[in-house]
Amino acid sequence: MPKLEIYQSLWAMELRRADRPERSLEENFAMIAEAGYRGVCIDLSSVGVERVKQAAPLYEKHGLNCLINAFPKTIEELRPILRAGRERNCQFVNIIGQVMPVAVEGMMAVIREWLAMSREEGMPVLFETHRNCITNDMFDTLRLLDMIPELRLCGDVSHFLVDREFAYPVSEDDHALMRRVLDRCDSFQGRVASREQVQVQISFPQHQKWFDLFAGWWEYGMRQWLKRAKPDDTLIFLCELGPKEYAISGPDGEELSDRWEEALVIRKRVQGIWDKLVKETA
Repeated sequence: MPKLEIYQSLWAMELRRADRPERSLEENFAMIAEAGYRGVCIDLSSVGVERVKQAAPLYEKHGLNCLINAFPKTIEELRPILRAGRERNCQFVNIIGQVMPVAVEGMMAVIREWLAMSREEGMPVLFETHRNCITNDMFDTLRLLDMIPELRLCGDVSHFLVDREFAYPVSEDDHALMRRVLDRCDSFQGRVASREQVQVQISFPQHQKWFDLFAGWWEYGMRQWLKRAKPDDTLIFLCELGPKEYAISGPDGEELSDRWEEALVIRKRVQGIWDKLVKETA
């Protein structure tokens, strides 16, 4: 039976608070493991690939699986990251590509080179739906999906909601666009956006409608994934509630909610969706 594994982002563990120091790498791994997450994602946007090697003993000590978010700024910059992912037995490397041609034809060439490199290195890749990268725009991404059948996505659909500024309630036409994206997703990331903010506090009552919207998209995407999954496949869902400036702060410069607790709420809801879908297919 296919299984779901829910990971926590190491980047999301950053406090960025004036009144307390950052936790150590060891403390973060221990906290994640004790909370029952199955893996840790290392985000290479601000740290080098050496960070993966540094964390290797902690993955083994705490029995956690590894995921890497890669931000390659050149074609070849991806190769050592793929090798690091292979060494850590990552299920895939998630690409937020910083090579960004303006024309879709140029984007196609870049993606095909990275897909070829993935095959050469024996390390699968997904392309994250994300702003300020090669999948910045939803419409261009849809064109890429049409032209590259082997292109598979990691769905952080908060970026596309903001990108297209979907009004609430979301129209059927916009739902249809999002379903085209979700149909090609082999992993998902947990963040909730509004049409104006890429990350809102799910604990605030005025944001509940957006949380419900995202839960519906995750359910659709997970259901589609289950239809094509093989018995031994694993779906990774990454909780990724970013620190400031992703997290909204008040006049004192501090965040308005507890991201750690909100991530646990997201995890619980996603696990409930999965359990319901598995029961439906049993």
